Amino acid sequence: MRGYPENAFTQLEFDKVIGLLTNYTRIQPAKERAENLRVHTKKEYIIRELKQAHEYLLILRQQQHLPNDFTAPLQRELKLLGIPGAVLVAEQWLLIARLCDNLQQIFRWMDAERRQSFPALAEILDGCYEEKKIPEAIQQVLDETGAVKDTASPELQHIRQQLYKKRHELRRVFERVVGKLQKAGFSADIAESFSNGRRVVAVFSEHKRMVKGIYHGESDSRKTAFIEPEETIELNNELYSLENEERQEIHRIFRELTTEISVYAPLLREYYRVTADYDFIRAKAKLAMDMDAHMPVISDRAQMKLINACHPLLLLYNRAAGKKTIPLNITLHDDQRILVISGPNAGGKTVTMKTAGLLQLMVQSGLLVPVHPDSEMGIFRQLFIHMGDTQNLAFELSTYSSHLLHMKHFMENANGKTLFFIDELGSGSDPNLGGAFAEVILEELSHKHAQGIVTTHYLNLKVMANHTRGVVNAAMLFDEANLQPLYQLVIGKPGSSYTFAIAERIGLSRHLINKARKLVDENHFSLDKLLNRTERDLQEVQKERAELQKLLKENSALKKQMEQVVQQEKHRQDLEMLREKNKMNATQLAYLKDMERKLRQVVTDYKKTDDKQEVIRNLRDLLFGKKESVAVKKMAGKVNKQYRELPDHEIRAGSMVKLHKNHQVGTVKEVRGKRAIVQIGQLPLNVNLSDLVVVEKNLQPEAEK
Repeated sequence: MRGYPENAFTQLEFDKVIGLLTNYTRIQPAKERAENLRVHTKKEYIIRELKQAHEYLLILRQQQHLPNDFTAPLQRELKLLGIPGAVLVAEQWLLIARLCDNLQQIFRWMDAERRQSFPALAEILDGCYEEKKIPEAIQQVLDETGAVKDTASPELQHIRQQLYKKRHELRRVFERVVGKLQKAGFSADIAESFSNGRRVVAVFSEHKRMVKGIYHGESDSRKTAFIEPEETIELNNELYSLENEERQEIHRIFRELTTEISVYAPLLREYYRVTADYDFIRAKAKLAMDMDAHMPVISDRAQMKLINACHPLLLLYNRAAGKKTIPLNITLHDDQRILVISGPNAGGKTVTMKTAGLLQLMVQSGLLVPVHPDSEMGIFRQLFIHMGDTQNLAFELSTYSSHLLHMKHFMENANGKTLFFIDELGSGSDPNLGGAFAEVILEELSHKHAQGIVTTHYLNLKVMANHTRGVVNAAMLFDEANLQPLYQLVIGKPGSSYTFAIAERIGLSRHLINKARKLVDENHFSLDKLLNRTERDLQEVQKERAELQKLLKENSALKKQMEQVVQQEKHRQDLEMLREKNKMNATQLAYLKDMERKLRQVVTDYKKTDDKQEVIRNLRDLLFGKKESVAVKKMAGKVNKQYRELPDHEIRAGSMVKLHKNHQVGTVKEVRGKRAIVQIGQLPLNVNLSDLVVVEKNLQPEAEK
């Protein structure tokens, strides 16, 4: 996107957003990319950048972790790897190994399921693959601490074996020499030390000529001399030679490793690019989380439909200060190309312009913005801005001359892909003449189908916006009673500057205010008064509308609550019906079980009795229509004649008892807690004690007889 003037993006504070974004980056390439953030005009690129940030934001909100943890600088190492003859050392190889390990974790994390869930993030890995030969080659040479392994080459292994032997031999010889010197009283307190990599003994300076060997110097106090004993000189020479061979062999190993891995230099640069891309996207997602930002709908057309939009920097500032940020709704399209915003000073007109401009820059640079996700934002190729005093003393331009110079550029270069913002159009000159020029400028910009926002206090511009196609009035609401701006944008009506109201509220002398009113044209004053009254009426309507919405919301909540109560009652009734049905089923099941028991008893009686006809009659009565209640009553009458109940007697094993339900009499075989085993005929029954009563045979019939 092309901006005018050169500091247009800075005037919209886009540089501050870039600063916040840069603070979240961790790796140098990502930081450089953030610092040089560009505003693009290609839809495919913008959507891809926004989707990547949106998907990473989802990962953060779901408290997942994309394992992109490599943050070390690696540009120099990768550059050396591509230069023939260059050699990388252990620390550099450790960094490359860490890079490969990090990419391996990313490949594992981005499995098939996540590739479907986060396609824009998965696209970053396209053309990149996991090469296991790189870490395997490094692991053959280095251990986890960065030390070269003995097995890195047969030559190195042989040299280190020799070094081990020589160091062991040198230690034995040296200890023997030190022991002799200590016995002689020549050695100092520290006994031994190293000088230029060679092992030396520390002796008192007065005895240094008594010790044969190579003199290496004295301590700062001159009390101790350092001498390489004669017995260890040859061993030290051999050890020094072996250590030199070790260094040469390690250098040769690193040179071969560099040559071997250099063929993968493009792949490693691709690995580093992946980590930088993910780090940059992570920074955008972190910034979006701070701003509670979302991805709007992106359109090819030059248009803007912002829903619940907030100025990003103001949102962060107010949140830190514990203040509320009032969102804005701004719409620009071909039929509503230019908004003419009026209202009192410090009412939020300039903030509204900056909000729309900054959000447009952020979206076209691939940043998520603090708007409702249903917002729609198009793509503009030019952004013109004119704010504040642009007086230029170097070119002897007054404020108004500079203003007209900018307007000349706007009118000559504007087109259907231009977004512009003009603060206080026509100011700096005679109100009548400046207002006339302002009308001409607005008409020209509208004819060129440019879209933008203009702030003004001129009444003629408010009147013009009311009857000019494509130009629409808008106002920042103001609480006249409390003399406070409401920071709410209303599209479709002009706003008053509240000049006299503000003067009255701050205590200006009334006779001065009346004198000023007399100097104002009556029509002008009447129009401003009408705007005040219209705005108050609108505020009352909005207040009543808010109250109505509140009542509707409460009504909806009550309706929902009532539906829940009805649903719960219906559920309770369904449960009750099901419970009753289960009771019926249980009764039927008990009847079937009782019938099965009786049939079994019939079978048993049939096998044991000689009177088969009696059994058959009983079976016929049981199966074909003899009322059970009649049978039970008959049985009860018969039993009551033969037995007398003893309710006070305890039920024990051997007691004769009667069943309350069917009036059958049996003998208790065993009592088990609250139940008893009763033998009735040949069939034992498990019966509740509460269903039994102790009986004894009634002797009265015998007496009568």
